[in-house]
Amino acid sequence: MEEVEALEVLSPGPMTTVQDLGRYGFGRYGVAPSGAVDSFSLRIANLLVGNPEDDACLEITLMGLKIKARTDLIIAVTGGDLQPHMNEKPLKMWCAHMIEKGDVLSFKTPKSGCRGYLALGGGISVSPVMGSRSTNLSSGFGGLEGRPIQKGDILLSDSPHLYLEEIERAFDPKRVPAYPKDWVIRVLFGPQDDHFTRECRNLFLNSSFKVTSQSDRTGIRLAGPPIQTREGMEDSIISEGVICGTIQVPGDGQPIIILGETVTGGYRKIATVISADLPLLGQVKPGDQIRFCEVSMEKALQSFREVEEMITQLREGLSR
Repeated sequence: MEEVEALEVLSPGPMTTVQDLGRYGFGRYGVAPSGAVDSFSLRIANLLVGNPEDDACLEITLMGLKIKARTDLIIAVTGGDLQPHMNEKPLKMWCAHMIEKGDVLSFKTPKSGCRGYLALGGGISVSPVMGSRSTNLSSGFGGLEGRPIQKGDILLSDSPHLYLEEIERAFDPKRVPAYPKDWVIRVLFGPQDDHFTRECRNLFLNSSFKVTSQSDRTGIRLAGPPIQTREGMEDSIISEGVICGTIQVPGDGQPIIILGETVTGGYRKIATVISADLPLLGQVKPGDQIRFCEVSMEKALQSFREVEEMITQLREGLSR
């Protein structure tokens, strides 16, 4: 295997990082999992180019990324529609393409969603930290020197020539997720839902919350009717571990959906986003509206199995 110069960054956009599926098992040391916010899109992109589904990709936020191929490559772009173009011509998403040395790939403005994922056959070669190549921005490690990519960066790939036959691979268009501006996100109540009255829990479910500009890979801050705790309770509780999808309610009553760059929290958690809907959080952007829908544990498990079955079918179909 040989590391090859694969891509040259001409313009990085506002936030483009190297991410995989994250690093787990280090929360007790204060290390967040990081990883792709939309893990579903990253997994599909990797499978389309012939990589293991947990390989490192580029996570592109909103717009502006412009890169030039320094060798022939197989690529796939998934996630939000950031209008990818190859040599100024629109590039079809959710399928594999061969690009040649000197070709320029650029991302315009988002038509839907918030984050795109670019996979290369051969992956992106960066040194793993704690078993993951994901960028942890707050701690400054992982990915490419622990930071977003910058103009002039050269990204390496592992023997990309071995993947050049992985073309004409595509994900079923009927299964491509929809990324609306008005979201319905499914949740399970808890673990501290009993700290809120029934009326406040109903208000949480029956209200629409606007995604604020104070949203990033750490969490999604919402604005809507205040969700108040029971009378006489303190604003916060003893800090404890949190997971991606936890919905915290601070003292001002405005919910925060925790994402993958946080490991502890000291606010009450009224509900948790179900696993099947976690990737959708990566496509929520400021100005969007979110409503929450309670489901049963049985429904949450069924939805998770359906997502995994979809990925399994793609994986097995591509291996034939």
